[in-house]
Amino acid sequence: MSKKLEKKNNSDVILDFDDIDTLGDDDDDEVVFERGVKRPMSSSSSQGLTMQQKKQRMKGPLDLLLPPKLKVSTGKQTTMETHVNKELRENACVWFSRWMYEAGLSFNAVKYPSFKPMIEAIGRAGPSMKPPSYHEVRVPYLKKELVCTNEIMKSHKEDWPKYGCSLMCDGWKDKRERSLLNFLVNCPKGSMFIRSIDTSSYAKDAIKIFKLLDQFVEEVGETNVVQVVTDNASANVLAGEFLMAKRKHLYWTPCAAHCLDLMLEDIFKLPILKKTFQKACAVNGFLYSSTQVLNMMRIFTKKREMLRPGKTRFATAFLTLSRLYKQKANLRKMFTLEEWTNSKFAREARGKLASQTVLQDSFWKNVLYALKVSGPLVKVLRVVDSEDKPAMPYIYEAMDRAKEAIAKSFDDERKYKQIFEIIDGRWNIQLHRPQHATGYYLNPEFFYSNASIGEDQEIIDGLYQTIERLVPTAEVQDKISKELSLYKNAEGIFGKQICIRGRNQLASGNMVF
Repeated sequence: MSKKLEKKNNSDVILDFDDIDTLGDDDDDEVVFERGVKRPMSSSSSQGLTMQQKKQRMKGPLDLLLPPKLKVSTGKQTTMETHVNKELRENACVWFSRWMYEAGLSFNAVKYPSFKPMIEAIGRAGPSMKPPSYHEVRVPYLKKELVCTNEIMKSHKEDWPKYGCSLMCDGWKDKRERSLLNFLVNCPKGSMFIRSIDTSSYAKDAIKIFKLLDQFVEEVGETNVVQVVTDNASANVLAGEFLMAKRKHLYWTPCAAHCLDLMLEDIFKLPILKKTFQKACAVNGFLYSSTQVLNMMRIFTKKREMLRPGKTRFATAFLTLSRLYKQKANLRKMFTLEEWTNSKFAREARGKLASQTVLQDSFWKNVLYALKVSGPLVKVLRVVDSEDKPAMPYIYEAMDRAKEAIAKSFDDERKYKQIFEIIDGRWNIQLHRPQHATGYYLNPEFFYSNASIGEDQEIIDGLYQTIERLVPTAEVQDKISKELSLYKNAEGIFGKQICIRGRNQLASGNMVF
């Protein structure tokens, strides 16, 4: 009985605060702190703790879900692995991945910035968290996200008066064949979507498109808008002219990427190039018409696929011919071996036509001609269609380099004279604008490396036209005109070494001809 009483008294011992503070100060003794982890303890404290108290200090599964304590008396930082149960994480990852596969989500979804905070928030909510319902995701939380998005948009709107912005109008058709116009605003912080309008009933009405553009200019603020960008549809061109007539201090600008697409379309309308492209499409169609022919092609091309032409992007004509030309030797080899000549496909009409086309020297000469005249324009298209760098300061130079590259590819001017007429027709009538000349003049990479820019009358005229139109007050115009001499002579801040070193930092890596 006395032993039982002594054991009971020992189990009721309570450590005072001094004993608790000294836990972990001595590295000589160890006591189990949690499952699988040992923690140092002083000898005096270990004498006061009984086996029952040691068991009470062991953490259970619920404790593993709680965040680690911030205060560690030993001064050693605890790792995440000491607090996370691998089996629980494995089970959670299995179910999360299964949900992704069932929902058909892209694997890139786990790279979104909001993914990690979402997982951490679910972990803090604990195992008793009730998942959001269909109604909650669809209504209340969607409204909360709208409020959050509006807060983000405020920072964009604050930049509009400081730096100006571009109002962009993008037309497209949905699956129901409705004509829709997306309106976006672009500023140094990026592009911001405003809204989408159904214009099915008046998509080709220039007056109504003008009123719609004018309405959005009023909404964004005329003093904030530098230019309004649309595609080159005839109704949009006329609406842009009406807009510039009413709004004296902004520009209507056609989409550069769309203009280049139209250039390529006009080039491939030439009889010789049109016929060449049709033959290339026929060869591609035959190669993909049968599994046996396709497998044979993949053996000879080492599993390289042929790009198939699309209906909306005229640059696909260049890409199709380019891939076909790269596989010229392999395709000609395939159509001359016994494996092909002894097959049933060699006796079919489509097979004979494809074989004849691939083995015809004149076909490959025309393919090479098409690549020479369209390749430089495709490079310009990549420059203006890229979001890495602002394209405005590079369009002027890019078009000059493209024409020079086309001219260098031929020894006879007659071979590219008609191509230049097509390019100049689109460039002079639609694409070339005073802003392009201004951007070219104010691009330090080109200005300080080419002394003739400051003497080119076309560029100087475009520069001052832009200043007169975008700057409303004569006082500011005169101030800009005076400061241009500092830029031209590399004086003041433009002559600083840091500015000289930074002249090429805006260079576009895609401008290689």
